Amino acid sequence: MHFCKKIRLIFCVVSLVLFSTSVIAESSSFRIRSANLTVYEGDYLLNADAEINFGTEMEKAIQKGFVFNFLIEFQLLMPKKYWFDDEVATVVQQVSLSYHALTRQYIVVRNDQQRAYASLDEALEDLSIIQDMKVFHETEVEKGERYQAILLMRLDQKKLPKALQIDGITSSEWKISSQRFEWTPNLFK
Repeated sequence: MHFCKKIRLIFCVVSLVLFSTSVIAESSSFRIRSANLTVYEGDYLLNADAEINFGTEMEKAIQKGFVFNFLIEFQLLMPKKYWFDDEVATVVQQVSLSYHALTRQYIVVRNDQQRAYASLDEALEDLSIIQDMKVFHETEVEKGERYQAILLMRLDQKKLPKALQIDGITSSEWKISSQRFEWTPNLFK
């Protein structure tokens, strides 16, 4: 009898571990790895790298032809000691991802530029790289001031297809957003 209890306990632990890893692998996620600002001809450009993972529900929805819109939100603030921070610049860029069943290609649309990929992994790789996104001009910042840059990437739930908006309210699968990535840029080198 004592032996059966141990076997049952081991079975429960193994089942719990297997279930929890499959749940973790199933969820969608965004994570910003790095971000920086570079200057080119008076404009500051954002370059960033993110890690994007889609769960099976999102993959199935893309395969069915649903279009997903993602928002890249950048904000530059001038921190104030005794008052609210001053907002210097706020830029929001929309990027969409869809699957075209006839050509069997994944389509990424960014700034009126459309790119086609043979696999979802290739499309996610493109989606995860932000390159030369104009965020503000050098005349908007003052030399000698300290600034705080903030970057956020998320799925635009307002633009989810109606069929998925109900699921979006109840399921965490459709509420994917990166962490709020903050850094102090060195604007005047």
